[in-house]
Amino acid sequence: MHIGILTVSISLPGCRSLKEKRQRMGGVHERFGRNPAVAVCESGEHDRLDASEWSFVVAAHESQKVDSLCSEIEEKLLKTVDGRVGEIIQQRL
Repeated sequence: MHIGILTVSISLPGCRSLKEKRQRMGGVHERFGRNPAVAVCESGEHDRLDASEWSFVVAAHESQKVDSLCSEIEEKLLKTVDGRVGEIIQQRL
């Protein structure tokens, strides 16, 4: 079993309320959590309105599949998030 952890920092410039933060980040958990090989959660920046950090844990029998899913997550985030994707950290276990 191969496991990858992807941690993504997202800047939300101009975000002024928790409601707006949820709207701008809306659907991240649902969009990526549908895949049984991916676990997702908001892992940091809970106390800030203008930032968010998300972690994705990807598990598969082949390392290429883990790499492929991590790349797919990165691409979808860049296209769909209403904010600036900043630092992306990828770890392998």
